[in-house]
Amino acid sequence: EDRAAEWVCPCRCKGSTKWIHQACLQRWLDEKQKGNSTGSVSCPQCGTEYRIIFPKLGPLVYFLHQVDQILSRASPFAMAGIVVGTVYWSAVTYGAVTVMQVVGHKKGLDVMERADPLFLLMGLPTIPVMLVLGRLIRWEDYVLRVWRKYSSKLQALQALVPGIGRPVPPGPLAESRPQSDHPSLSRTLCGALVFPTVASLVGRLLFRRVDSSLQRTILGGITFVAIKGVLKVYFRQQQYLLQANRRILDYLEPGPAPPDEDSSTEGNLS
Repeated sequence: EDRAAEWVCPCRCKGSTKWIHQACLQRWLDEKQKGNSTGSVSCPQCGTEYRIIFPKLGPLVYFLHQVDQILSRASPFAMAGIVVGTVYWSAVTYGAVTVMQVVGHKKGLDVMERADPLFLLMGLPTIPVMLVLGRLIRWEDYVLRVWRKYSSKLQALQALVPGIGRPVPPGPLAESRPQSDHPSLSRTLCGALVFPTVASLVGRLLFRRVDSSLQRTILGGITFVAIKGVLKVYFRQQQYLLQANRRILDYLEPGPAPPDEDSSTEGNLS
C-alpha cells in the first residue's frame, strides 16, 4: 500500500518470501524480543539469524544503557539476598521472643545480654528450624501401627472408649487403605511456630505451683503434645475404621410406581 516503504532481504529465503517491508519486520521483531532489544532473532523459515545494527549512542546514553544492563542482571541476586535476609532476621527475632517466653521476660533478656553476640546470631535462628523439624516427627504413625496390630486385644477398653476395640476386616481392601495423612506445609509451619506459646499457656494453666518458668513451659509442652497426640491417634483410627468397614450396596431396579389415590377412588365409584 505504501510505495515509498523500505524493503529488505534479511535472510536466505527465496521467491515471494525473500523481501519484506522494513517496518513490518520491525514490528515482528518487537513481538519476538518482548522488550529485550539486544536479543537475537532468526527467520522461522530458513533459520538465518537477522543482522541488527543500532545507531551510535552518545557517551551519556551509552553509560545509562550499561547501568541499566547491570541493574537488570543484579536485580535477581539482590532480591534473593533481601528475601534470605528477611527470613534470617525474622528467625532471629522469633528465637529471641521464644527465649523470653519460655524462661521469662527478665531472665531471658539477662541471658541474651550475657551471651556472645555471635552465639546469638547463630543460635537464635535455629530455634524455629528445630521446632519445624520436631513437628515433622510422626510418632503417631508408630502408635497407630501398634494399635491396629493389637486392636483385637483391646476389647476390654471398649466400655471406657467406644470404638477402641472395633475389629478391622481382614483382606486386601483394609490393607490398601491409607495408613497416615499428609499435612500441608502451612499447617506444619503454623503448628511448629505456635507451639512455644501453647506450651507456655498450658504450663501456666496446669502447673501454677512450679516456680521455674522453664520447667513450667516444658511440662506444659509435654502435656499438650501427649493430649493432642492421643486425640489425634484416636480420631485417625476411627477414620480408618470407617473407611475399612464401608460397603457398596447392590443396585436395585426401581419398582412400579404406586397407584394414585384419586384414580383408584374413581375406579371404585365406577
